[in-house]
This record gives sequence, C-alpha cells and structure tokens, in this order.
Amino acid sequence: MRRSHVTTVSLLVALALAACTNAKDVLEPSAITPPAASGPAAQGSATVTVPAPAPSTAASTATTTAPVTSAQAAAILSKTRLQIAPIVGASVEAATPLTAELQTRAKQRGITLAGSQDQTATHVLKGYFSAMSEGKDTTVIYVWDVYDPSGNRLHRINGQMKAPSTGSGDSTGADSWKSVSPATMQAIADQTIDQFAAFLSGKAS
Repeated sequence: MRRSHVTTVSLLVALALAACTNAKDVLEPSAITPPAASGPAAQGSATVTVPAPAPSTAASTATTTAPVTSAQAAAILSKTRLQIAPIVGASVEAATPLTAELQTRAKQRGITLAGSQDQTATHVLKGYFSAMSEGKDTTVIYVWDVYDPSGNRLHRINGQMKAPSTGSGDSTGADSWKSVSPATMQAIADQTIDQFAAFLSGKAS
C-alpha cells in the first residue's frame, strides 16, 4: 500500500511540474512576442506599400484626363448657338442692358448667339423676371429655362439679386423696375451665361 501510495504521489508531483512548465512556456513573453511581432509587422508593411502606387496612378490619370475634359467642354461651347427668346416680365429699360450684356458675355465664353429666325440654334434661352422694392432695396427675381430646338426643357437657371433702390417706399411691378439699375441687370446676365456654360461643361464631363 505504501509503495503504491508513494508511486501515486510521485506521479502527481511529476504531472504538476509538467503542468507548471507548460504554463510557463505559454505565458512566457519571449514565446508570445516573436510571432505577434513578425505577423502583424509583415501584414502592416503590406498594407502600407500596396496602396502606395494608387495615389500616383490616380494623379497621373487625373493629369491625363483633365485636358481632355477641358477640350471637350471648349469644343461644345464653340459649337453652341444660343437663341435668346424675348424677356418676359422686365421693362424695356431693364431688358436692354440685360440683352446687351448677354451678348457680350456669351462671346467671352466662346458661345455664338443665334438670331430669332435662325434655324441652326442648338439651345433656346427663355427668361422670366419680376422685381419688388422694399424700403431702400429692390430685388430682381429671375428664372431661365434652357430648351433644345424641339422644345424640350433641358435645364433651369434661377436666382435673385438685391440692389439699392433708386425709388422710395415699397412697390411692385412697373414702379419697381424704375428702381433697377443697368449694372444689376448686367450682373444677372453675367451669372446667367456663366451658369449656362457650366451646364454645358457638366454635360461634357
């Protein structure tokens, strides 16, 4: 009985020592650190180096395509023949500087204006205006619809511009237009042509 008891105790001690040795091997930092350091480090370097060529590739692509897009936009503008329909809502005094500036700005942007009887127009621009004076300011509200030669509406440009009023009090209609300066209408014409050109350039890209 004593021998068997001693043998049993010896086996238990041996197993306990073995367990402690295995636990030490597992929890030893030197046994854990090398794989952890080598594994993520290799993956981290791959993650950094793989995307690295992408920005240069994208940059070269952008550099290559940008002139093409600009050339396409310029070509479309040069081929555009814009017909301006009679202005609705504005007085003759206000519409005159507006129309003159539309022609000037269109030429600056490389857009050709077509006459009212010109059958070669590629786009038709119809404008609707209203003015309202409040105190010392007059606000001009405008809407432009862009049509193709078949009468299909392609785009809408709208906005408003406030300027000091030359009149007095609150008024609408014809009285308000007397307070609108030519410079205000010229500024609206510039914005209109610029937005129309941006619309055409957007279609090109």
